[in-house]
Amino acid sequence: MSTLPPRLDYADFAKAASASHAALLALGQSVDESGLEKTLIELVKLRASQINGCAFCVQFHIDIARKIGLPQEKLDLVAAWQDAGIFSEREAAALAWAETLTKVSHKPVSDAAYAVVLQHFSKTEIAFLTVAIAAINSWNRISVAFRFAPVILQKSATMNVA
Repeated sequence: MSTLPPRLDYADFAKAASASHAALLALGQSVDESGLEKTLIELVKLRASQINGCAFCVQFHIDIARKIGLPQEKLDLVAAWQDAGIFSEREAAALAWAETLTKVSHKPVSDAAYAVVLQHFSKTEIAFLTVAIAAINSWNRISVAFRFAPVILQKSATMNVA
């Protein structure tokens, strides 16, 4: 665990950059209203947060996933989803897309990666899935930059982090 103090806590960020905070929340709300499964979106957010090393977002999205009934086995194995054998083809396609977009600085998004996600999602669903991934990557970068400390569900549920 890091012993480095937060540079700015979540509440102070929300206050200091209120318009940006509201815009990020609006991105999350648009995904929530898209019809994509909430459990699927939480898996994607959790996986991107793991890749980005964002403890605040990992804890937040684990708490949300538990609250909405995502099976503990999937939470335990999302980091090794490719080998776990418990994720549906749709979940696996979403997780692969999340990893591709989260690691975009290492490797461009290939036609093959897009073809995989297109097998399991409509173009509209891919648009919202991509927005969800972009939003969580933005939150991860903000959280990591300011060293937001992980919090428990009772506190985080009132924060409206998307």
